Amino acid sequence: NRRRVFEAIQRPVETVFDSWQVHGDQVLITDRPRPLDEPHPKADAILTNRPEVTLMMRFADCVPIFFYDPAHGVVGIAHAGWQGTVKKIAAAVVSTMVATYGSQPEAIVAGIGPSIGPEHYEIGEDVIVQVRQSFGADADGVLLNDNGRVQLDLWKANQWVLQQAGVQQIEIAGLCTACHNQDWYSHRKEAGKTGRFAAVIALKS
Repeated sequence: NRRRVFEAIQRPVETVFDSWQVHGDQVLITDRPRPLDEPHPKADAILTNRPEVTLMMRFADCVPIFFYDPAHGVVGIAHAGWQGTVKKIAAAVVSTMVATYGSQPEAIVAGIGPSIGPEHYEIGEDVIVQVRQSFGADADGVLLNDNGRVQLDLWKANQWVLQQAGVQQIEIAGLCTACHNQDWYSHRKEAGKTGRFAAVIALKS
């Protein structure tokens, strides 16, 4: 399937750099592909400024966040479930782009891809507590109360994190993986018995 993805986007599969996603906030920087026989590094965000590298991550409800700095020729991708969201992995990516490549946050273009929408993402008290600890007074803007059920708006939460990091150009796909399960895998909708779809980004050669 990985090879089929790369054939579809007309990139050699040998250009791939992917990671073992662990719901953390570590950001990797790479200037080369990951050899296909080399173990995956553990991280939930990757950056590169090399056109010969294709970044890839896998998703099934968590939020794919894409980053592009046209001024410095940098692309990135992040995996933000609720844990990555409360750890503000999107902000970690922006600060790494600034420190490593000299990016200006206002010049970065960010995209929030297909992921579970708030109407399908009910959360429990343990997650609510962590969201409130992370977002403080802004938590009420991302926690929705629906007849006693609390739902988390991952789209708005990550948009807020990006804005707080200085990013102004943000596009949100608004596609819920649970609503459109015929097109996207959904861990929540399918009770864990599902696959993963790939998200990829690369600079033009």
